[in-house]
Amino acid sequence: MGFENEFASYESLRRILDSPEVQLLQKRLRIRKRGEQENGQEEFEGNIIHKSDLASDFIPDYVIAIDGSYQPSKIENGFPCVEYGWITISAVLIIERSVREFARQEFIDPKRFRETEKPSSFETAIPGCNVVIDDEKSAKASMRKKLFEKLQNTRVFEEGETLLETYEHLFRIKLEKDKELGDRRKPRSPIDEVDQEMTYDFGQYTCPHSGEPLYSTDAMRLHELMNPSSTNGEMYGQIMQMFEKLWLIHILRSFEKKDWLNLLDRVAFVLDGPLACFSTWSWINKSIITELARINKLQKKQTEKEFLIFGIEKSGTFYNHFEEVDTKADGTTDRFPNQSAFLLSDGYIKRNIIFSESYKPYGQDTYFGRKLFYKTKTGYRIVPVLAFFNDHQQNLATARTDQYPRLADLMNVLDELVSSRYPNSVSPLVSAHAEAAIPLNLGKRIFDEIAREIRDKSLRT
Repeated sequence: MGFENEFASYESLRRILDSPEVQLLQKRLRIRKRGEQENGQEEFEGNIIHKSDLASDFIPDYVIAIDGSYQPSKIENGFPCVEYGWITISAVLIIERSVREFARQEFIDPKRFRETEKPSSFETAIPGCNVVIDDEKSAKASMRKKLFEKLQNTRVFEEGETLLETYEHLFRIKLEKDKELGDRRKPRSPIDEVDQEMTYDFGQYTCPHSGEPLYSTDAMRLHELMNPSSTNGEMYGQIMQMFEKLWLIHILRSFEKKDWLNLLDRVAFVLDGPLACFSTWSWINKSIITELARINKLQKKQTEKEFLIFGIEKSGTFYNHFEEVDTKADGTTDRFPNQSAFLLSDGYIKRNIIFSESYKPYGQDTYFGRKLFYKTKTGYRIVPVLAFFNDHQQNLATARTDQYPRLADLMNVLDELVSSRYPNSVSPLVSAHAEAAIPLNLGKRIFDEIAREIRDKSLRT
């Protein structure tokens, strides 16, 4: 690690380039041949789905956008490098039918237009390096306790299940699947003095080996990401992503318990980033797949429609590839036609985007949605990840329109909501991110109001 304001000299850079080891690596580098690239391009061009080939007049009356943010913060307690993570999760209801009404007006009242967005957010401070609370013995124990308490005390409706109850339902699904498969593997205990497997249970309970408290949330193993002597950005980021995905399932389960699933046929859900669970808590992905399929089946019986749930990848390898295939040989863009989609199969992904010869499908253990490319009517490139609800839709061996639930409706939504300010995203996520980044409605519970708004509109129609 260099000193402050110290930069590498040309000599050190030249030495790297001339290094025999670097040159040997370049010689061994596996390079994709031109013929393989051309075959990939032909495959791409031959499988474009045009919006005009699909029938849909769906435009959502409501969009619920979920996003999060985190910020490491320093505090003073007499130790060096004392840090906690401030995490905010926001859910913004966009009343799209009102937005469309305003769009037809020549002059728009800004105050009334702001009423088309109803934001809600919750926040938490997660202990990091050298932050010890109450009578806990370490920062890691403090982090585990605080995470459990936050889930225990957070709910979307004032009278409804807590976020902890939602999590423990998903945890129970995992344990049942493990029992069916005969999988008895468990991670190590989170208590430093205990060199034993973790003891699973629900709520707060006592470690049989040490007598210290354990929590059901320990099964996510997020405490393993804690760096006891430095910043903990990775841990805060993973906790934020966990909250985002858990919040989605929590909302759907809460609507189910109130018998309001029939209200969601005119609602689109959008999350920032992929529909996926990574890192130590990735096991929860399989439970989410099971739970989404169950709730979707109930909702479909009432509305004859599946949920419209998608994430947006604003950057990364897939977005970069989309940009490349949209660029012609002479450097000009617009090779990909507007209002068209390309559906991604496992084979295409491994041959053209993320090289792999593994038999395991891309994202099998981490994703609960399928990726596609879509170019809007205004020419903006979007990489959505559309939630799936059964084995056929999840099967990446093929990429057909019937494997992407409500694909035509998704195209309409993207055309309607694409952001001119951020052309690789959609406007509800811009609002949700602003709410999460600058939480103006901390702790405000508005989902009862949201549900009432949707329900009243349904009764009027």
